[in-house]
Amino acid sequence: MKQNIYDDPRFFDGYSQLRRHESGLNMVVDQPAMRSLIPPLANKRVLDLGCGFGKMCRYAIDQGAASVVGVDISTKMLAKAREDTNDARISYVQSALEDLNFAPSSFDVVASSLALHYVERFDSVCANVKSWLVTGGAFVFSVEHPMVTAYPVGQYLAGRDETQHWQIDNYKFEGIRHTQWFTDDVIKYHRSVETYVNTLIDKGFTILRLLEPEASEDEIRKRPDLREESRRPTFMLISARA
Repeated sequence: MKQNIYDDPRFFDGYSQLRRHESGLNMVVDQPAMRSLIPPLANKRVLDLGCGFGKMCRYAIDQGAASVVGVDISTKMLAKAREDTNDARISYVQSALEDLNFAPSSFDVVASSLALHYVERFDSVCANVKSWLVTGGAFVFSVEHPMVTAYPVGQYLAGRDETQHWQIDNYKFEGIRHTQWFTDDVIKYHRSVETYVNTLIDKGFTILRLLEPEASEDEIRKRPDLREESRRPTFMLISARA
């Protein structure tokens, strides 16, 4: 099932406001971790899977990339990406990630930020990325942590105190999850850490690093509520070599 939730008007409006003010965990947790894993990009050919508004594409060019292809299924997201981009080295492609087709060895680096948990066949994406990368090329991606996707019902109050907790259930039962975020029935796919790691290995990648990042102390001082997010991992990032 290929879902284009980002073109839903209510979802797009809510998500746009979140990104406009950079108030979400994407900027304070995911992006710093992603940038710490991405190799030097000077003169590299980069593919961004699930590029959204194109921020990582523009970052790659700022870091000296020779060319960047950003891919997203959303018409609305790509319209904003093109509006904010003024560089001929960046091109945008509208497609579901599962439908992409590039020639072998087309890229030196493939990156994906918080997009692959929307994809049903992670194994197929990994096989494709392995083909599209040059030997030794980098695959760096982030997903919602499997502890989050396993039972995505949010926090609850436990006992008489006011402490928030998260439930973890059905961790080993992988597959579709119906969630609520800005709108009803947002479809995501739960996979265990074991599945993410072993799928990469099975498709011929070498795992270089796995991160479960949290906000920096500077960010927590600005927003003390971020301390709560450090009680369990929100995202998981993996760096692999083809």
